[in-house]
Amino acid sequence: MVNSNADALGIIFPNTYDSLVPQLTNERLMASIPFAGRYRMIDFILSSMVNCGIDNIAVIVRENYHSLMDHLGAGREWDLTRKNGGLTIFPPYSQKNLKVYTGRVEALGSIIPFLKSQKEKYVILSDANIAVNFDFKAMIDAHVASGADVTIAYTKEEIPESARKSDLGGDLYFTLKLDGNRVNELYINSRESGIQNFSMNIYVIDRELLIRQTEYAFVHGYTFFERDMLAPYLDKLNVQGFCYEGYAARISNINSYFDENMKLIDDDNREALFGSNPIYTKIRDDNPTRYIGDAKAKDVLVADGCVIEGEVERSVLFRGVRIGKGAKVRDCVLMQDTVIEDGACVEYAITDKDVTVSAGKELKGADSFPVYVAKGKTV
Repeated sequence: MVNSNADALGIIFPNTYDSLVPQLTNERLMASIPFAGRYRMIDFILSSMVNCGIDNIAVIVRENYHSLMDHLGAGREWDLTRKNGGLTIFPPYSQKNLKVYTGRVEALGSIIPFLKSQKEKYVILSDANIAVNFDFKAMIDAHVASGADVTIAYTKEEIPESARKSDLGGDLYFTLKLDGNRVNELYINSRESGIQNFSMNIYVIDRELLIRQTEYAFVHGYTFFERDMLAPYLDKLNVQGFCYEGYAARISNINSYFDENMKLIDDDNREALFGSNPIYTKIRDDNPTRYIGDAKAKDVLVADGCVIEGEVERSVLFRGVRIGKGAKVRDCVLMQDTVIEDGACVEYAITDKDVTVSAGKELKGADSFPVYVAKGKTV
């Protein structure tokens, strides 16, 4: 891990875009969705912050946060167990002024005393719906060099069809119109097609400015940081764009979740996501994966603790998955402790944690419509 501290405080909003994947967020939030065999979505932003020397990070949760708190613990795996700073989790009702928030204004307004008590000059705001190995140091350096009040990270990509057709359950997405690097317009829920400057919802802002803007917006009953605190003030604030050109896996619906996991079977994609800096996660002391008897595995991403006796092809297996004798698994994402019993056949499926597919059963979806099995269910 990087030892030199960055002069920045990290704030993560783990519930944003829960509505895009209701199947996966029924009992958890976006940030704790399992991804890439052994990680949770929050691991990527959290590890990126730590790798860039940010050692004071707050997580403001809204609902369904038990699994996230269990995963994060005291932050030991990310070297965030510290006397000063470290990892701070703000669940609703933990303090008198904290409640279930709607948008970032309410979330930030509820932790104003915390923001005022910190010493860092800058604040980094981020959601947790994108798996990315992000260089926050480069973004902070660009922010300082440009003299910006706010810097917004964005990618050049098409808006996912699922986002353009959805009301997002109250969550908004944003695209940018740029003059050089200066943001002139902030478009909300654009329906435009083609390549856009698509916001990653990652921001760098001066801490004192954030406090002033939040207090004003909170008193006036505003809800959204981008819509209510940024868009109306683009002519007054120096808002800059920061183009991110690295690998980014954005979760926008259940199909994109399936596709982004499957992409990591490819060595180049996996190297692009994990190659630059390590991604940390909660440790689970498992045995190495065992291949028993006539087991066959081809083009698979397999975590530790698995036991494979059947055939597996083009699939992502999380920790503790068991594939029985004669079982066939193809084009699947099998989450932690899934059991595929002897002789079962599973294709194009996403199984949540602790799912069992009974012996001899067939479960088949399609490339465009993978079957999802909820946590703890038996097929």
